[in-house]
Amino acid sequence: MSTSTETSTTTRRGPKHPGQRVAEWTDSRVGLYKLGKSNLRKIFPDHWSFMLGEVCLYSFTILILTGVYLTLFFHPSMNEVVYNGPYAPLQGVRMSDAYASTMHISFEVRGGLLIRQIHHWSALIFIAGMIVHMMRVFFTGAFRKPRELNWLFGWTLLFIGMFEGFTGYSLPDDLLSGTGVRFTEGAILSTPIIGTYLSMFLFGGEFPGHNFVPIFYSAHILLLPGIMAALLVTHLILVFYHKHTQFPGAGKTEKNVVGMPFFPIYTAKAGGFFFLVFGVIAAIAAIATINPIWTMGPYRPDQVSTGAQPDWYMGFSEGLIRVMPGWEINAWGHTLVLGVFIPLMIFPLVLAAIAVYPFIESWVTGDKGEHHLLDRPRNRPVRTGFGVAWLTLYFTLLIGGGNDLWATHFHLSIETITWSVRVGFFVLPTLAYFATKRICLGLQRRDRDKVLHGRETGIIKRLPHGEFIEVHEPLDQEQLHVLTAHPQPQPLEIGPEVDENGVERKVNPVTKVRARLSRNFYGEHSQIPKPTVEEYDEITSGHGHH
Repeated sequence: MSTSTETSTTTRRGPKHPGQRVAEWTDSRVGLYKLGKSNLRKIFPDHWSFMLGEVCLYSFTILILTGVYLTLFFHPSMNEVVYNGPYAPLQGVRMSDAYASTMHISFEVRGGLLIRQIHHWSALIFIAGMIVHMMRVFFTGAFRKPRELNWLFGWTLLFIGMFEGFTGYSLPDDLLSGTGVRFTEGAILSTPIIGTYLSMFLFGGEFPGHNFVPIFYSAHILLLPGIMAALLVTHLILVFYHKHTQFPGAGKTEKNVVGMPFFPIYTAKAGGFFFLVFGVIAAIAAIATINPIWTMGPYRPDQVSTGAQPDWYMGFSEGLIRVMPGWEINAWGHTLVLGVFIPLMIFPLVLAAIAVYPFIESWVTGDKGEHHLLDRPRNRPVRTGFGVAWLTLYFTLLIGGGNDLWATHFHLSIETITWSVRVGFFVLPTLAYFATKRICLGLQRRDRDKVLHGRETGIIKRLPHGEFIEVHEPLDQEQLHVLTAHPQPQPLEIGPEVDENGVERKVNPVTKVRARLSRNFYGEHSQIPKPTVEEYDEITSGHGHH
């Protein structure tokens, strides 16, 4: 009976297409249909700032594609050869095989120079995209529970990406990259007790040795990209699991996501955006020369290129070392070079502070709830002030890292620039913090005024008794929601200093510090109270709007 029914059904529907049979066979074993059905319709908020993360993803993809092409022609060897290629100024010059193969890629491989430049520009845009993306996450509070781990994954991607870039631009073994490696060797030697051993291990003997290009090459194409790919996949999985954050607005809550489905709308836009990013990077690479190694020549330990600068994302660390006084301590037969060692300690401490900030803020404020709605930066003046202070510190040290170029281009004394950066290291971030906090509080007051009195139209009206007033236009419900939906937490309180028996309570010093920091975050000097419903009704029912 079942056989005849099956036959009649098959006859009525017709034979299955081979592709359909393959799809059904595959789905019965791996469950792709169920997986796709449950995930392809996920909702993604439509806001331009979310494209910053996509820029990072797409530039990383471009880095992998172009890197695979370059590995086909690059020789990671420091064996000495004589150059006989088409670039006449270097013919007959002795150089490493790594430098010679990079010259071969640049001048003899079809499209090699363009691919090299796309690869280098993609690296710069990848790091820049990650920093701007993390700043967006920081200023809007997208790192809060349950996304603290994703913040750590993103931070680790940035940290490893910086070293991936350093190993990459060191591979050609030209005079510029060799100067950077020599700088790194000096920093390693400043490590107390073990610095010499680390240097010998990395360079295979006295600098420059014969090992660092093969070692950097292995790390650059295998170790670091593998770790980064794993972190990136984990990061995206957590984004899918936690869903996207979204900016406040009508109909948006902590329990829903308003936007477009992942398939087909978001995937179509994302695919087009990938080719747009690829096209822009390719256009930049075709127009703007970067890292012209032929003008610098091969690396020689007895030479240094004029105006030697690292890629911009490493300028922070170089600025620390350049502006640090050359202090040294001689004790027990050892010399401790504080002028290098102290900056080497400050650099990872600053990065570590960025990594653990979500946990510090959660502890200080006592905020343990989940957050899926983003903050407007003006509504969190302390956090926004910290972010601007960090950016100020970064750009100040970036100037210190290029103090020689600032001096020569603007005809200034290098000592003046160095001392300005030293003073600015302590003064400018502090000023930036307080200025940013005051600006945020001013914007909060303006939002409060707009809610109560409406938007200024610029239209002047004369009343019957002769008074001139400006006409205010009431805000619509969407604008009112955006300006008033944010919560205003209260600072943590220690409680009464004495108990019910009049005995002084013993309060843990850590608890006191936590309460004081909490008042700094959410106290009366860090947020302007939102208008109450009663205030709004009183103003709008009277003469608040004209």
